[in-house]
Amino acid sequence: MVFKTIIQRNVRLSEAPSYGESIINYDAGSKGATNYLSLAREVITKNA
Repeated sequence: MVFKTIIQRNVRLSEAPSYGESIINYDAGSKGATNYLSLAREVITKNA
């Protein structure tokens, strides 16, 4: 499957694994977190 959502790289997204956290738990308001949430919505929509 190919998705339209683009996951943009940013510092917060790179830092999260260093702290053992998902990006959603580490900084839910970051661009990376919102990108991953958009991707999740897209996956759910395509599989519904």
